[in-house]
Formats: sequence, C-alpha cells, structure tokens
Amino acid sequence: MVEALKKNDKIKRNGPVVLVIMDGVGFGKYKEGDAVASAVTKNLDKFYETCPWTKLKAHGTAVGLPTDADMGNSEVGHNAMGCGRVFSQGAKLVASSIESGKMYEGETWKKLIKNAKDNGSTLHFIGLLSDGNVHSHINNLKAMVEEAKKEGVKKVRVHALLDGRDVGEMSALDYFDPFAEFLASLSADGTFDAKIASGGGRMVITMDRYNANWDMVRKGWETHVLGEGRQFASAHEAIETLRKETGAIDQDLPPFVVAENGKPVGTIEDGDSVILFNFRGDRALEITKAFEAKDLKEFDRKRVPQVEYAGMMEYDGDLHVPHQYLVSPPAIDRTLAEYLCKSGVKQFSISETQKFGHVTYFFNGNKSGKFDENLEEYVEIPSDIVPFEERPWMKCADITDRVIKEIEDGKWDFIKLNYPNGDMVGHTGVYEAVVCSMEAMDLQLGRLRSAIEKKGGVMIITADHGNADDMYEHGKDGSVKTKANGDPKAKTSHSLNPVPCIIYDPCYNGEYSLTLNEGLGISSIPATCMNFLGYDAPEDYDKSVINYN
Repeated sequence: MVEALKKNDKIKRNGPVVLVIMDGVGFGKYKEGDAVASAVTKNLDKFYETCPWTKLKAHGTAVGLPTDADMGNSEVGHNAMGCGRVFSQGAKLVASSIESGKMYEGETWKKLIKNAKDNGSTLHFIGLLSDGNVHSHINNLKAMVEEAKKEGVKKVRVHALLDGRDVGEMSALDYFDPFAEFLASLSADGTFDAKIASGGGRMVITMDRYNANWDMVRKGWETHVLGEGRQFASAHEAIETLRKETGAIDQDLPPFVVAENGKPVGTIEDGDSVILFNFRGDRALEITKAFEAKDLKEFDRKRVPQVEYAGMMEYDGDLHVPHQYLVSPPAIDRTLAEYLCKSGVKQFSISETQKFGHVTYFFNGNKSGKFDENLEEYVEIPSDIVPFEERPWMKCADITDRVIKEIEDGKWDFIKLNYPNGDMVGHTGVYEAVVCSMEAMDLQLGRLRSAIEKKGGVMIITADHGNADDMYEHGKDGSVKTKANGDPKAKTSHSLNPVPCIIYDPCYNGEYSLTLNEGLGISSIPATCMNFLGYDAPEDYDKSVINYN
C-alpha cells in the first residue's frame, strides 16, 4: 500500500528538482577508449569542480543481476533508479528457474512441449544468441533444447539473432559455431533433429523497440516465420559471406535463411510451438505482438501460423504481454513516481523514442501508463531512423528545448529526462561519433544549468550504467586489443564501471553535508530525489546520497 510521503521541509527550493540521466556515461577504467574523458565537456567538468558528487554502482548485484561480472543495462538501471530498492532481475530469475527445474514444471512449458509432441510438430526458439545476459543467455537456450529432447520433442529449430552489442562486435561465430556443434551432437542418435534455421543482426531484424522501426519486425517475421530471404547452407556460411560483402559488424548483419536443396529448414507452421527466449521486455514486445495480434496494422504478415507462442517472461505486466510466459518477472512495487503522486507532486518525464520507455515504463517498475493523469505528463521526442553514428547528437537539443520550457513555466515539481547519446552511440563502436555525442550532450547540460539557476531549482545528474566510457577491448594487462590493421578493437557493450551522481544546487544554504555518501548504488537516486523535494524516503528504500546537517 502506497501512502503519502512524510514531509520534512529540511530542504526548500523555489524551482523544480530535475533528474538528468546520461544514459551510458560512466567513469572509465582505462584512459585509452574512454570517450567520455576524451570529449571536450566544459560543463560537466565544471560540475565536478564546483559541485558535490559521488560514484554509484550500476552493475551486477547492485542492480539485481546474478553476479558482479554482469554488466548493468538500461532496463535494470531504470528499475533501480525508479523503485529505490534492488530486485532480482530477469537474468537472475530465469537462470534460477531453469537450474532448479521450476520452469519445466510450469503450465506454459508443459503446454508447449505437449503441443509439439501431440502434433509431431516443431518447437522453435527465437532470440539473441550470446552470453551477454542483457536480453538473453545462450546457456538458457541450451538447457531448454536439452530438456525438450529429454521430454520427447522430435524437432527443434533455432532462429538466432547476432548480438555484437552486449558482447564483442565481431564475436558471433564464437557462439554460432559451438552451438551448431551442440545441436548436431544432440541430433546424432537419429531420434532428434535440431538446427539453426535463420538469423540476422539484432539492429536489422526482429528486435525493434518502442515502435521506432516496425520494418525491422517485418524483416524478422519474413525471415523466421516465412523463410523468405537469402539462403545459405549454414549460419556459418551466412555470417562469413555477409561480413565480407557488407563490412558490417554483427549487430548490423543482414538477415539470412538456412536452406537445404533450396528449401528453408525451419519455417514456422500451423501446430508448431514458439518460444521467444529473450527475457528483457523492451525489444520483445513488437515481435510478440506480431505473433499474438488478430489484426496487425504495422505490416502485412502474409501468413499467420496458428501456434502455441510464449515469451521467456511477461514483458508487460499491465498489458499482460505475452499471453503465455515461462518465468514470472520481478514484482516491483512502491516506486518513486507512485509515492510522489500520492504526495501530490507534479511530475514531467521526457526522452526521445529510444529511451522514452525507460524513463517511463521501466522507471515505474515495468508499469505502462501513469499513476495519476492529473499529476503526470510524458513526452516522447521521435528518434531519427538512421544509424546513430551518423547523428551522434541524436535529439538531446530537442529534449533540452522542451525541458527548459517546462522549467520556465514553473508547473512541475519534479522533472526527469534521459539523454540516450552515451548508450545508443556507444553501441555503434564508432569512437569519434561517441566523442561527438558526449560533446553535444554537454552543451545541453550547460543550458539546463542556466535554466535551473534562474528558477532556483536543483539538478541531479547521474546515469543508468556505463558504455561510452569503455569503447575499446582491453586485455587482462590493460593493453588495447587491436585488429589486423593495427586499429583498436571496438567495444560495443556496456561497461562495469561506476556512474556519477552530481548535485547542482545553486541555492545551497548548508542544509546537508557537501560530502556525499559513498559506496552506494543507483538505487539511492529515489531517496535522494525525495529529500530534495522535501520528503523523507520510505524506511526500506536504499539511503540517499545526502546527509542532513
């Protein structure tokens, strides 16, 4: 039960509290490859020189992931920043459910297995083939394939998306080749038939999010379901050939279909069972809709097979999508936004399309919609559908334009915004573009500073995880790994580095210590925001970064 927060009135400001989330901006461990440090960021530098700040943990167990070897990501990061506590997240919940066997005892798994056995049909798996553990993990897939064989399923087809984003940019064959051998070994006794059926880069097909580019989903449907597209004898051949022809890194590789004698080996047909084995929700909702919607307006599916479809998790708890899922998601409750609504605090949330769902849905504990229509406003700035390295500034200026207007109008008590640059451009692996993205964002921080100073507000600057701070692959000795031509190997995945928490408070009057608490995680952000809004945080919230004088 959420009740109004207790007022403390220890900090009073005329202007709003503005939470700025610099997505993907951390403190680099290495000088070489730290695009944040390389960028000219006079405004950010000034904040560090003149404001109290501390470092926050944004990966591993600090955000509910299985181990501290697991990098943070935008989903779990916004969950933590929105709810003020640490919940076990999808990666941990799924791994535990599979290891314990609990998932196989569930009604959904049993239903899909029975369907494939009764119909003598195929069990299909669609998802990201890597051990990045952000959207999926290859070990989960292997365990499910083994269990399916054990339970009597005769035919399995895997529609495998190339990662190159949460793992090395050209690491696909490190996963595809051993996995193909794994499937072959399971099929060697002649009682079981398992193959890779199709694939493509995750930024080209299937895994769109926030309705940004439904054409990606169309391509995925045509590739996985219909078996349409360029044919190859194996996934290995497809990856090798398409790399040579396009020069693309894994995440941008075109789609392909595995075929034998001109016939696709794994189209999805009536009576089949389908599992989307990605556990993260944002890039799973659209392909799920394509399977579940009776009428789909976004593209022509051409043929809609009648299948038993399930997601690894429930990707949207409010909309109950998908209809069937294998593992229950974390039940996140009593979020910052809900408490503030109960306390009558007016809130404004904004980002561009790529992170709009993070600053709303994920921040609100995986909840769609608002807690109070009268107290909240959400604004989405449409993202450009172009490679982010070609527009590294993205929409940070447009976001800032709107935020400054809202600050000047004085309607809102709390404003939160997400600048996607460090993460979205960071994932491209193009160092110069990432530097540019940081400098573009820094200009906007300067604009926000002026607006907040005029209104007597407070700005809290933080991030959900690192990325732009670690753009090169490094060896165990810290040396930069290089390509055959001597260029550094780009790192496109998130980092394990801490992120900043900076307090810009131009009206500071000695109410709290300028020495901020250390050793905390980003789940301390909600309590901090509550304090600056004049409230005590709930007792079970992770503590604020500030201590009152």
